[in-house]
Amino acid sequence: MLIWFVILYWVISVAIGLLAALKVRNTKDFTVAGRRLPYGMVIAVVFATWFGSEAVLGIPATFLGEGLRGVVSDPFGSSMCLVLVGMFFARKLYRMNLMTIGDFYKLKYNRTVEVVTSIAIVISYLGWVGAQIKALGLVFHAVSGGAMSEPMGMVIGAVSVLAYTLLGGMISVAVTDFIQMIIIVVGLVYIAVQVSGMVPGGASAVIAHAADAGKFVFLPALNPAEVLAFIAAGITMMFGSIPQQDVFQRVMSSKSENVAVAGSVTGGVLYFFFTFIPIFLAYSALLIAPSMVQKYIGTDPQQILPQLVLTSVPVVAQVMFFGALLSAIKSCASATLLAPSVTFAENIVRPMLRGRIDDKHLLRLMRIVVLCFTALVLVYALNSTASIFHMVESAYKVTLVCCFVPLAFGLYWKRSSSLGGTLAVLFGLGVWMGCEWLAPEAVVPAQLAGLAASIAGMVVGSLLQPNAERTPSSEPRVSTV
Repeated sequence: MLIWFVILYWVISVAIGLLAALKVRNTKDFTVAGRRLPYGMVIAVVFATWFGSEAVLGIPATFLGEGLRGVVSDPFGSSMCLVLVGMFFARKLYRMNLMTIGDFYKLKYNRTVEVVTSIAIVISYLGWVGAQIKALGLVFHAVSGGAMSEPMGMVIGAVSVLAYTLLGGMISVAVTDFIQMIIIVVGLVYIAVQVSGMVPGGASAVIAHAADAGKFVFLPALNPAEVLAFIAAGITMMFGSIPQQDVFQRVMSSKSENVAVAGSVTGGVLYFFFTFIPIFLAYSALLIAPSMVQKYIGTDPQQILPQLVLTSVPVVAQVMFFGALLSAIKSCASATLLAPSVTFAENIVRPMLRGRIDDKHLLRLMRIVVLCFTALVLVYALNSTASIFHMVESAYKVTLVCCFVPLAFGLYWKRSSSLGGTLAVLFGLGVWMGCEWLAPEAVVPAQLAGLAASIAGMVVGSLLQPNAERTPSSEPRVSTV
């Protein structure tokens, strides 16, 4: 019975996305939903995009093994990213009226910085989108009772999400995210109430058990290696997620700069608090089904929460949980397929084409890139052995060391120059890759060294060669919306 409810939900949600695609008329609709999303929908697209497989499956599995200290990057770092975007970046970026985050690097610096940062951003999405596709395979395998293999589930999930993302772009993503956020919130609250009632003593007993087990210890031991590793984990998501196209799209899709600011902050706060519901559910499994937890904790801890639901709660609760889980994964997958594809089409491919490309052909190009990127991500997910949590966590190291400093300094330091941006990108990437290769176990994490090098490159380059005063004719041409 469960599998038929899942199939019905999946078909309806994909159909809604396809219907929304009928409203797409141009690249502005496809990339930023016509810049007309109201406050409620901005909250939905911010929350639903980030509340993906790692929030429901990856974070709880990591918490079971490592406690709060193990999840400093997500949800602590990731939710702070959204709050920081709303407070310090959204208003300035919204006023620039750009199509992609790559356009900012071209406008502020030069073509080299635009290309390198855009490629880094696109590459960073492989891990994030791959985690969502991998999670779809896991869910379809679980709800089918093993009748459908995980690889087949990945293929079916990827193709169906591709269908409406390819046609509807940001409009389809926004409409489906709004519906799916409601399903996520209602479904998780309902299942939390159900599971709490199964534990003697209720939620307070679960919390007390976790506290006694030391799971709420957050700060690291006071030695250099652990402190630096803790800081690196936190800022990788906190700062590395800021220069991302999906975050930029949600800012630019808002109907006003005030909506962009408020929507980002509210979405980040909601995300932080709701990620603790799956953590609570997974930890409850220790008290409800300890033998099942022992079976999976050492092999595949991401299975603990789905197996708890499949074996311990009524069918209605199962439907609510897997509906919420699929909503979380699908909303995240669609958004993260769209964002890098738009960046690659606009900032890498389009400038390589001779002559100006009209809006109709640019829209077609973006859709072709969405198709190709989906195929690439599917191959990556099918061959990756990393956990969902670590696939997502690792995705942002490259944008932290390459893209964050040029964005932050470009917005807030008037002396930042073209040479400074170039050196920030090259120094950050070079030092990070060198450390990862030569000293992966060093006391100073590679991404921290790369971030420091990027800051040094920005300061040195900007002081050595300030920008000449630009005339209107010397401004680089970028796409606006």
